[in-house]
Amino acid sequence: MIKLRDIDRYIDKKLQRNFILKGIDLDIEEGDFASIMGPSGAGKSTLLNIIGFLDDADEGEYYFFDEPVHNLSEKQKSEYHKSYIGFVFQAYHLIDELTVYENIEMPLLYRKVKGAQRKSMVADILDRFSMVAKKDLFPNQLSGGQQQLVGVARALIGSPKLILADEPTGNLHSDQSREIMEIFQRLNEEDGVTIIQVTHSDEMASYGKRIINLQDGAITKNNPCEK
Repeated sequence: MIKLRDIDRYIDKKLQRNFILKGIDLDIEEGDFASIMGPSGAGKSTLLNIIGFLDDADEGEYYFFDEPVHNLSEKQKSEYHKSYIGFVFQAYHLIDELTVYENIEMPLLYRKVKGAQRKSMVADILDRFSMVAKKDLFPNQLSGGQQQLVGVARALIGSPKLILADEPTGNLHSDQSREIMEIFQRLNEEDGVTIIQVTHSDEMASYGKRIINLQDGAITKNNPCEK
């Protein structure tokens, strides 16, 4: 599904080149659930953004379903992002002026899904996440865990092949974190959704199938999770 070869990301300052990522080789198969771990500044979020078409590598090759992403136009990358990927962020990134229903509906508007179909798809996912009673509330009327559930529902509304989650439980307490991770685990095991998450938590990483350790922009370990 995903193949990264010798990926570099760097910033040039005067005569010095500072590497954010250096020589990244990584394969992600369909149905994988990988956790990217490492200290702050290791390049975890940058790697996730490159995989999710939000950022470009400076060097190297990236293949997504055998398509050479490094040769695609920005418009093509945007289409791949909208069609295949759901993003979940630590800070939720909900739109304060929109209701729960409208926040979840937003990706379908970008994809120009017709009104009747949008209504049906949002209704289904509201029911799936037991949020029908909260559909007319605004984000500031929800707890952190409820906001993140909306963020996950929004990421899933378009039935993505790949979910990218950047510290999805970073702002949640333990019970809320486990609830989110159990949803991810079910999506992966029952629906076959491929998931890549960035996390600092060994417990949250253990919900996945393997752990990728980053240090100073390079992969130092890539091992199956110990269950």
